[in-house]
Amino acid sequence: MLLIREALDLHQVSGEVVVLSDGEKAIAFFDDLNQQGGEYPDLVIVDLSLPKRSGLEVLQHIRPGSVRKSAIVVLSSSGTPRDKFESERLGADMYIQKPSRLDEFLDIGAVLKALIGRRK
Repeated sequence: MLLIREALDLHQVSGEVVVLSDGEKAIAFFDDLNQQGGEYPDLVIVDLSLPKRSGLEVLQHIRPGSVRKSAIVVLSSSGTPRDKFESERLGADMYIQKPSRLDEFLDIGAVLKALIGRRK
């Protein structure tokens, strides 16, 4: 999470960052938004390897609802075609495999900034 924040800061992507520590909390967060009519985030970043409920379960739960306003990105260490296919099938706008080099990881901020800009 620290590297994502740094990548966003480096590319001047500002805003509130909400970190949810597991898949159950993520699902509950979006359920609350749906029930209360809250404002949806511009960007949702989902890791496939979440505790309690997987990132794929989170995608399956949140994308069919009103979250279409949010850009959803899967950021995962997995490079398997199946994970990418399933993520996109479940509504992710983009699948990014976590790079191993710091400079490449920080470049993700530019990609996320461009994605947010296209959706506005």
